[in-house]
Amino acid sequence: MLKTLQGFRDFIMRGNVVDLAVGIVIGVAFTGVVTALTESFFTPLIRAIGGGGDLAGTWRVNDQVVDWAAFVNALISFTVTAAVLYFLVVMPMNKLAERRRKGEVPEPAAPSEEVRLLTQIRDALTSEPLPHQRTSTSTPTTTPPSSSI
Repeated sequence: MLKTLQGFRDFIMRGNVVDLAVGIVIGVAFTGVVTALTESFFTPLIRAIGGGGDLAGTWRVNDQVVDWAAFVNALISFTVTAAVLYFLVVMPMNKLAERRRKGEVPEPAAPSEEVRLLTQIRDALTSEPLPHQRTSTSTPTTTPPSSSI
């Protein structure tokens, strides 16, 4: 059971799964924005072009209403959403993947002066043996702490 959960955790934590989840969330949020834009802006324009009134943007066929304005609205919504996701997500990711394949990804920046100083301090501390690692002929004596009660 633990092996299965470990495999599931490894699968979820892979970079492409997390990227996919982020893309879906952003896509859903952006779709809501585009839908609001098309319903509040494009639908009234389509209906005005269709003649205005309550039945503008529709056809009647054997007492059935065919709402072609809703279809055009959905088509505009899909096209805008797909274009934005392509130009803002897919295209930059493809360029980054291509640069990685070619080895053109910039090298990481050199460590700052703070990081270099901390590294020197760490190296100096690790080069000295710890008290329990020191070899000496005399054993250090410890005195119990005095109580001041």
